[in-house]
Amino acid sequence: MTLNKIASPLLGIVLAGCMLLMLIHPASSLDAALRGLAVWWDVLFPSLFPFFVISEIMLGFGIVHLFGALLDPLMRPLFNIPGSGGFALAMGYVSGYPVGAKLTAKLREQGMISRIEGERLVAFTTSSDPIFLLGAVSVGFFHDASLGLVLALAHYGGGLIVGLLMSFHGRGRPEAAAANTALPHSGSSSASPEGQGPGRLRTALNAMENARRVDGRSLGELLKSAITSSLQLIIVVGGLVVFFNVLMELLARAGVMSALFSMTGRLLSLAGFPPELSAALVSGLFEVTLGARSAGEAAGGVPLQFKAAAAAFILSWGGLSVHAQVASILNGTGLRYLPFMAARLMHALLSAVLLLLLWKPVVSSGLAGQWSILPAASGLAAPEAALISSISLLCLLLAVMLALSLVVFLLGKLWRQSYAHRS
Repeated sequence: MTLNKIASPLLGIVLAGCMLLMLIHPASSLDAALRGLAVWWDVLFPSLFPFFVISEIMLGFGIVHLFGALLDPLMRPLFNIPGSGGFALAMGYVSGYPVGAKLTAKLREQGMISRIEGERLVAFTTSSDPIFLLGAVSVGFFHDASLGLVLALAHYGGGLIVGLLMSFHGRGRPEAAAANTALPHSGSSSASPEGQGPGRLRTALNAMENARRVDGRSLGELLKSAITSSLQLIIVVGGLVVFFNVLMELLARAGVMSALFSMTGRLLSLAGFPPELSAALVSGLFEVTLGARSAGEAAGGVPLQFKAAAAAFILSWGGLSVHAQVASILNGTGLRYLPFMAARLMHALLSAVLLLLLWKPVVSSGLAGQWSILPAASGLAAPEAALISSISLLCLLLAVMLALSLVVFLLGKLWRQSYAHRS
């Protein structure tokens, strides 16, 4: 209660200060708003909106429930979440923030995951998309396509490690014990006996059919609803991008950013890191694109691996703009923001450390150079083919996850049979 009493007046003072700065620097504020609007219209709208609509339609048709039943043997033991979280994982990693958070909120609204499971899921499905990581960061900001491999390994590898660590989040709490008490149409078949036998595919198809019957909307109604809700969300995302662009411009005009650069530079020097990366880290604290660009444009004397580590840190943290987008999506679902923020910080640190550890093995082995000339890598790095490349990658990722789920299921079945024979 005391914290709320302090926070509300403080927030009011900050907002009043921003209003005053906007009156003092109207032209700069307008330019910053237009830059944010251009980023939203040119990059975010075409890359995120189709996935928002597709995910809504897939939920309505029960396709998510189908994948949920099939992926349960993989997701339960690894991440302690239902199989439906596997679809959110694939969509989040392919299409980038905040698609993973949107799908998590939808799964929570439909009763397919508990509150604890939702907090675990959103913690590691919020990531950069490969198009941005390979195209914008590696090629556009660093002018080196070979960086894409080590950046991807550090970023997505760190995300999976966060998922494994977050599987311990909330264990022992009552809501975690009731994790499988989803709605009948949830598609979480792990609790059903037939879901563990050879009829898993039949169970998955039944889950899909039940979900479609419960939804009951026609294709036209489903499409209309998906477009309406997706437009509302993409407008919120755009508004937050514009707001944070204006905020950073105002803070720069007020000298606050310079002070933060100086303070962060001292801390980096004390820790033994190049102080020239302070601008990138501070910018990335607020907005991921500006931070990653600043990391690529850091002074030439900074070793490349430290620039890349700073970019990995920024991509995994996501920036306060992404945090605000996720917080707005989670509002009303009962999912808490603090576990998400802790996971983002954990992911950022893990990604930076992983990149430094992988740097010599990947670069010295020549894998990075071979990766950059692969047709798949060049296709993902091409913005004009972004949507086609993303959908292809989504299909490939889901196929790999289904294959792994089948392997885990068969190994578990063989182990149970062997154990039954021994006993």
